Amino acid sequence: MKPHFRIRSLARGLGLVTMIAMLPGLVILGACSQEKTPTAVEPEVTDRVEASEAGVRMIPVETPKGTFQVWTKKVGDSPTMKVLLLHGGPGATHEYMKPMAECLPAAGIEVYLYDQLGSYFSDQPDDPDLWEIPRFVDEVEQVRRALGLGPDDFYLYGQSWGGILAMEYALAHGDKLKGLIISNMMASIPLYNEYAEEVLMPQIDPEVLAEIKALEAAEDYDNPRYMDLLVEHHYVQHILRAPADEWPDDVNLAFEHINPQVYVLMQGPSELGASGRLLEWDRTADLPRIETPTLVIGARHDTMDPEHMEWMANEFPNGTYLYCPNGSHCAHYDDQEVYMEGLIRFIREVNGRDKG
Repeated sequence: MKPHFRIRSLARGLGLVTMIAMLPGLVILGACSQEKTPTAVEPEVTDRVEASEAGVRMIPVETPKGTFQVWTKKVGDSPTMKVLLLHGGPGATHEYMKPMAECLPAAGIEVYLYDQLGSYFSDQPDDPDLWEIPRFVDEVEQVRRALGLGPDDFYLYGQSWGGILAMEYALAHGDKLKGLIISNMMASIPLYNEYAEEVLMPQIDPEVLAEIKALEAAEDYDNPRYMDLLVEHHYVQHILRAPADEWPDDVNLAFEHINPQVYVLMQGPSELGASGRLLEWDRTADLPRIETPTLVIGARHDTMDPEHMEWMANEFPNGTYLYCPNGSHCAHYDDQEVYMEGLIRFIREVNGRDKG
């Protein structure tokens, strides 16, 4: 695959809400750095489920349109600290979560990787009626029950779009949770779009921004120029703080697995803000209702407003804020030591309350 095409594949279909969900292979020095294993060949669709892999379990999920299978994988063991990971997107995959499945089990925490319905390793029904927040919340509840998680051990982690889903789940099923983690996600899409318009866009050269907006106005999202401009002038500052030509093959492969039918419908086609079905989503007034111990993670260079995320932590009755001073929307990669140490500390502290 030619580098230019790979970068286009990586960028296309990834708005500011989703970009976090796709960085499995980045080599970062820090708490959980590892050698990158290049991926030369994309797996055949028939092999994508990896059903024979240790810890993998396909879970049936009932929906108004039938019963489908979603992919999960258990890593590590703990009787009291079990974390279910909600990836970004919508329509992304668990692949960028792999560092979580290395760092947390090494700290004695059990982890469940999970591809939501519509994502690459799970079933991908072609029905737009399925891509609604309440249906996703019900799916998470069915997965929780199947995995046997509950208030004595269940921590729900949501990153980017996964953070929206985690907040919605906590509002609907807070009594099932022991702890909640919201990473790199604001509590309001309108406020996120406002931050993008007033803070992020002015950081782009005015002529470049004008060209990007002209391409968006023409709905010319597949134009290679559109992706080139965004990668050079936005993504390497706020999505992944590394030169684009140093992004590893695993990153490109992960982005290729995004399901655009889910992503575009909910997030919208623009790469400088959210639209779609999520356009009016706002839970700022409801945060005080979530009494579960909650960690909010923000980063200085994030696409999401770090000050808003600190405010969120103060709105939760039992909220804590973790700030990553060198991180972007992918702070679990580009500020990994701060990120992982803070996340592990939070989980252990909540677990320790049971012993107090």
